[in-house]
Amino acid sequence: MKQLFTTLALALAAGTALAHGAVSCPALPKEEKQPQMALQKKLEGEGWKVRKVKNYNGCYEVYGLDAAGKKAEAFFNPKTFERVYPEGEPPADKK
Repeated sequence: MKQLFTTLALALAAGTALAHGAVSCPALPKEEKQPQMALQKKLEGEGWKVRKVKNYNGCYEVYGLDAAGKKAEAFFNPKTFERVYPEGEPPADKK
């Protein structure tokens, strides 16, 4: 039984780690980063419904619904607000 729980815990941890893939943004001084709220307002102006914005590996990670109404977990450069895609994930226009 203990082995089953250990295996299940490892599988869940691996799944969580793979959800992000390899994504990172360049290290920036704090004064070069735009506020998270500015990204949220920009995305909402484009039709997104933003639920949460947080920091992840130097990027802003956004959870919510994209302009098409699809559930989204997306990453953005905090200086330029350019979308950053995890390694191995093609940009939306290439899918």
